[in-house]
Amino acid sequence: MTIKIRQATAEDLPFILEITKRLSAFGPPPWRDAADVVEGEARTLRDFFEAPDPSSTLLIAQTDSGNALGFALLEEARDYFTHEWHGHLGILAVAQEAEGTGAGAALIRAAEAWARRRRYPTLTLNVFDGNRHAREVYEHFGFRPDTIRYLKKL
Repeated sequence: MTIKIRQATAEDLPFILEITKRLSAFGPPPWRDAADVVEGEARTLRDFFEAPDPSSTLLIAQTDSGNALGFALLEEARDYFTHEWHGHLGILAVAQEAEGTGAGAALIRAAEAWARRRRYPTLTLNVFDGNRHAREVYEHFGFRPDTIRYLKKL
C-alpha cells in the first residue's frame, strides 16, 4: 500500500475527531480521566480549524484511493531553556485498522520534513509515560526523553 501525506481540510474533521478517541486507549494515568484526555485533544483540533495558526499544520495520511489512515498536528514551540523556536508534534493518531501499515511512520517522517523546511533545530513531542508502544515507536525514530514532568494529585 502506498501512503500519501496531504494537508487536512475541514472535511477531514469528522475522521480526525473519530480517531482522536483512540488517544486514551493505552490507559492514561489514574489521575487523568480518559474522556478528559480525548476532549482536550479534540478541543485543540477543533480550534485548529476555527482559529488557524499560520505556524501550525495538520497532515493526513491516506491511501492512493483516498482512504484516510491517520493525522498529525504540527506546531511551533519555544524551548524553555534556550528560547529557540522548534517544531512540535502536538498530536499523532492512526485509525485502528491502519496500525502496522506504515501510516504513523509516514506521518513522523512528514513531521520531520516539515520541521527541516522551517529550519527548526529540533522536533519535540509529548507522550504519556505509560504509553509504552508509542514510546517505542518514537525512540525507534530517534526521539529521546528530555525532561520528565511529575504530577502530584492534591
